[in-house]
Amino acid sequence: MKSKKIFGSIFAGGAAGAINGLFGAGGGMVLVPILTRYTNLEEDQVFPSSVSIILPICIISICANIKNSGLPLQESWPYLTGGIIGGLLAGFLGHYIPVKYLHRILGLLILWGGIRYLC
Repeated sequence: MKSKKIFGSIFAGGAAGAINGLFGAGGGMVLVPILTRYTNLEEDQVFPSSVSIILPICIISICANIKNSGLPLQESWPYLTGGIIGGLLAGFLGHYIPVKYLHRILGLLILWGGIRYLC
């Protein structure tokens, strides 16, 4: 494993874990750009790799939140239902969208979220 890939992998995982743990989500927002820049992953491998990395991080964050403050499952079900539907659609249809457009969409979502939280 080359040093760029080792550094990129550790940096990407650490950043995604910290963002996910602190904010409850958003690890993929930092993970995709870091994987693109600091690893040797091909463009079409970045988004699926991000999803496969985020899942265990989310499970760990859920466990930590249950231990520290409980988990509001009753309030979560409507969002989980929509999330499952959206995740399935994106998983099946996402590979039809060119990677450059996925990067642009992610960038716009990050900007929109950032501006929304600053204002």
